[in-house]
Amino acid sequence: MGQVFGCVKVRESTVAVKEQWGKFNEVLEPGCHCMPWCIGYSKAGLLSLRVQQVEVRCETKTKDNVFVMVVASVQYRAMAEKAPDAFYKLTNAKAQIQAYVFDVIRATVPRLDLDSAFEQKHDVAKSVESQLDKAMSTYGFQIVQTLIVDIEPDVQVKKAMNQINAASRLRVAASDKAEAEKILEIKKAEGEAESKYLSGMGIARQRQAILDGLRESVLAFSGSLRPREVMDLVLMTQYFDTMKEIGVQSKSSAVFIPHGIGAVEDISTQVRDVLLHANYVEH
Repeated sequence: MGQVFGCVKVRESTVAVKEQWGKFNEVLEPGCHCMPWCIGYSKAGLLSLRVQQVEVRCETKTKDNVFVMVVASVQYRAMAEKAPDAFYKLTNAKAQIQAYVFDVIRATVPRLDLDSAFEQKHDVAKSVESQLDKAMSTYGFQIVQTLIVDIEPDVQVKKAMNQINAASRLRVAASDKAEAEKILEIKKAEGEAESKYLSGMGIARQRQAILDGLRESVLAFSGSLRPREVMDLVLMTQYFDTMKEIGVQSKSSAVFIPHGIGAVEDISTQVRDVLLHANYVEH
């Protein structure tokens, strides 16, 4: 009905291209416009000003001869002030954007090796956006943003990269494990050294206590017993202590010698004779 009376409604975020007798006349903003068809006015078409997105998949190779699939996402919109250019100059804006993206990516990525391509995705995206915005502004389009959303190498290359990464991590883990085992061995050796040191101190104190006890015993009995009887008592006590220690141990490598009462008396006689002889030599 509106067209019968020459009225045209343009929705928000959209502009209409008005022609007269097939020639561009003006751009109609959102709202209601009078367009009398009887004098040759007509609506050539509508142009959306909304941001649109096109995804481009481009196969190329890196500097180290690895083929990759680069996935770029381009967001663009038509500029209201250049609506005639956007409407008339391009038949397919998405195809034109795709061609420019192919050209820039295939000129940029081959200068980078695979690792650098992953690290410099942002720089590649900026390069694509700069070149694309310069080219598409001529046709009335603005490039809002360009993103390199993914870089997909071949499956075998990805598997090899994962194996390299896994081997590197295993090497670090093995180094850390060896360092931990080294620390444990050092701590164990330090513990054993400390234990032996304390054990040696205990044995030394034990022997010192035995000597002090023997000294006190000799002094206590020296008033009522003769030196020979005291010496026999000390030797007898040590003899029974030694036999007790040998009997307690389950695995003993002791060598037995005659150990009767008479043998002990013979041993005491020999020890006493040696001491008397040494005393005689000194005098």
